[in-house]
Amino acid sequence: MCGIAGFCLAGGGYTGSPQREAEKREILIKMRMAIAHRGNDQSGEYLRDWVGLSHARLSIRDLSERGIQPMVRTMDGAEYAIVYNGEIYNVDEIAPGLLALGYTFETTSDTEVILLAYMAYGEKCAELLNGIYAFAIWDGARKELFLCRDRAGVKPLFYAISGGELIFGSEIKALFAHPDIKPKLNDDSFREVFGIGPARTPGCGVFEGIYEIEPGCAAYFGERGLRAWRYWELRAVHHTDSYESTVEKVSFLVRDAIKRQLVSDVPVCTFLSGGIDSSIVTAVAAKELAAQGAALNTFSFDFTGNDKYFAANAFQPERDRPYVDIMLRHLGMTHHTYLECNEEELADLLAVSMRSKDLPGMADIDASLLYFCKLVKRDNKVALTGECADEIFGGYPWFYREELLYADTFPWSRNIDAREELLRAEVREALRLREYIGEIYSASVRMAPTLEGEPPEAARRRVVSYLNLRWFMQTLLDRMDRASMFSGLEARVPFADHRIIEYLFNVPWEYKFKDGIEKHLLRTAASDLLPAELLYRKKSPYPKTYNPGYERILRERLRAIVESPSEPLNILVDPARVREFLARPAEYGIPWFGQLMAGPQMMAYILQVNDWLKLYKPEIRL
Repeated sequence: MCGIAGFCLAGGGYTGSPQREAEKREILIKMRMAIAHRGNDQSGEYLRDWVGLSHARLSIRDLSERGIQPMVRTMDGAEYAIVYNGEIYNVDEIAPGLLALGYTFETTSDTEVILLAYMAYGEKCAELLNGIYAFAIWDGARKELFLCRDRAGVKPLFYAISGGELIFGSEIKALFAHPDIKPKLNDDSFREVFGIGPARTPGCGVFEGIYEIEPGCAAYFGERGLRAWRYWELRAVHHTDSYESTVEKVSFLVRDAIKRQLVSDVPVCTFLSGGIDSSIVTAVAAKELAAQGAALNTFSFDFTGNDKYFAANAFQPERDRPYVDIMLRHLGMTHHTYLECNEEELADLLAVSMRSKDLPGMADIDASLLYFCKLVKRDNKVALTGECADEIFGGYPWFYREELLYADTFPWSRNIDAREELLRAEVREALRLREYIGEIYSASVRMAPTLEGEPPEAARRRVVSYLNLRWFMQTLLDRMDRASMFSGLEARVPFADHRIIEYLFNVPWEYKFKDGIEKHLLRTAASDLLPAELLYRKKSPYPKTYNPGYERILRERLRAIVESPSEPLNILVDPARVREFLARPAEYGIPWFGQLMAGPQMMAYILQVNDWLKLYKPEIRL
């Protein structure tokens, strides 16, 4: 896993003058250094008249210097150069076709497979790949830069265009290392932050003029400007497999995805939460490694004091720790580590996690994952996670609770009241958040695939499934990428294999929710992998701290901000309204963003907004 950055100028102009070349190379280095946390094993730059590419490498495959990037190959007198972030899991399926065409390999890296596949098949190479990836390839024959992002959007790829020049990078901070790209915020920026956040509208970078190549999309940039298209999208088709055949297919796809993603030249570990998703991943991985004579490292996360302060609620009915212990006894062949974070560390990491994303995020949900990934990185470079199973198999309440299923908005964030009431009156009037959310929601619904003749309830559930994959899942994937890569840890997500997504998108709800049990299909397909106590455990979300000390810290810090007129947050919020909010009980009822953000997370999110404005000192047009 790595960090990529660069630029391309339509018409050229980077070389010819030693001073100009030195300036552009220095910019490439600054862009790479801004994201050096994504990979500090090796680095490199490539500069030609039209293009500059930079790469920070985290060595996972082909650890020798032969796999260093930018990687360059020549064909028919033209140079082809690639910078790439990600992992390809079907190299063995692609390589034979390239060999048959006469291509030869100088390395064992998947980077070279992508580059040669592009040289052989052009833009169609993306359709061959199974993996997580974002890459840029300079095509010296076409004099164009090819940009491509994986189908699920696991790996990020941001860009901006200024004066005929395209500037790109794995993270927004890489773009700001370019002298022509400055942080600017406008009305839509704050509509995203207060109306949509911690999600982002697909393709939107929140900062003015910052965009993102969308999942499953590719683009060319050259003298004809930027031309982007979708090379992959979900299709609605009739599901003809019986329930028994569907279980068999799911069982194969899930296990195959996990096995494929164990490929690595460094040891692999798993996150083990005690839920069924991470337990399935861990069970398959442990068995595969045991067959090779190796033991799997596993890690679980909790918060200091939760054994004392935990209180069961509708969202989190029980602690995870007992189920982790059950799974470990069931496996009997792993090296496990329990990791904990205390409330002070968690509060201090809110600003750090914002910096890792370049944006306010999921507050302590982000901060704690950032902390845990830092600890995991001490022992491992690669981790497999159970992320995305709920999105794909229908594990969330908006799939089966009618008031959520039929909500005329994003079902995980139905009520804007608590956010809106904190804003200054003039800011609320300018932003018109409800209108913005409504427009974005309606546009997304119109994009959802439809199936002619589908009953209304099934059609609505398909829409919600599409929204869930395009919005909710993408937010969690962003979180996982930034939190892990901030410490140079590669987090893999087997459930986001595009074959699983494609197949499950069309599986009938009565299969997924058989006998009224959430994710019944997945549980059945993995019934031989898990102990009975865990197999039908009720869903429990990512853990949160229940220590009242954490909430006290947040209240004190937010109160101090609204008492200080110089803090940038105060141009947006009404200090009197914030004080009223702080005087009320934290759990104000309707959580924001599903089960993950309630009262304390609201305070933490507002703190992140203030830190964000202080860090970037953006030009604000509101």
